[in-house]
Amino acid sequence: MENSEKTELVLLACGSFNPITNMHLRLFELAKDYMNGTGKYKVIKGIISPVGDAYKKKGLISAHHRVFMAQLSTKNSEWVEVDTWESLQKEWVETAKVLRHHQEKLEASSCGNEQGSPVLERPGRKRKWAEQRQDFSQKKSLEPKTKGVPKVKLLCGADLLESFGVPNLWKSEDITQIVRDYGLICITRAGNDAQKFIYESDVLWKYQNNIHLVNEWITNDISSTKIRQALRRGQSIRYLVPDLVQEYIEKHDLYTSESEERNVGVILAPLQRNMAEANS
Repeated sequence: MENSEKTELVLLACGSFNPITNMHLRLFELAKDYMNGTGKYKVIKGIISPVGDAYKKKGLISAHHRVFMAQLSTKNSEWVEVDTWESLQKEWVETAKVLRHHQEKLEASSCGNEQGSPVLERPGRKRKWAEQRQDFSQKKSLEPKTKGVPKVKLLCGADLLESFGVPNLWKSEDITQIVRDYGLICITRAGNDAQKFIYESDVLWKYQNNIHLVNEWITNDISSTKIRQALRRGQSIRYLVPDLVQEYIEKHDLYTSESEERNVGVILAPLQRNMAEANS
């Protein structure tokens, strides 16, 4: 398939990133290789969107630290970046709304820049549209056209897919909107039967063509939970997280027995909201 027929994709990963690990970063590479390999898509950007403090998850440290660690981890990436919009919201924001926010940003950018819009740039780069306009206009006739505005897809692990089955954690209409309007790229870990879970869910089965399952053949079971556990026990986390992240954690003494008790006894924000709406 020619480049002119490919759909451009932006991969969005939402989550706690408490802390971000090398596995989180590998998800992006695995997904990019898989989607580009289909011949139908061209991945142009990856976005890490840490959840805000209002999520109220047990052991969740300040979004300020989680965002900064994510930024350190993507410092040398040419295509993955960190977006702070979700983390800065005073209240917890549903994943469906985060997806819509980023899709609307892409659509607004596409309309504003017309047909000759440049490739999405990482924040902080000094290139200015005004200085580039003539160069882009000269090149645009040579560049392959793609299928309209880039599409946002939710990048996740199999654990998020299976969490759709947890009572009151997700609104049914949000699940439908996510898989119908955006789609999932799900990296499957050893021991996860994602295909079976899709089969057992009517809504996931209905939109299964918009759910891309990516097998992780080089298995890696790093998790933020295990990282925090190792830190509480004074064990090394080197090579499990980026070096800059490890240095930041040690400098600020971020994960301790005390920090793990944060939000203990507090109902998780989505559970609290969805149960309240169900009872109203």
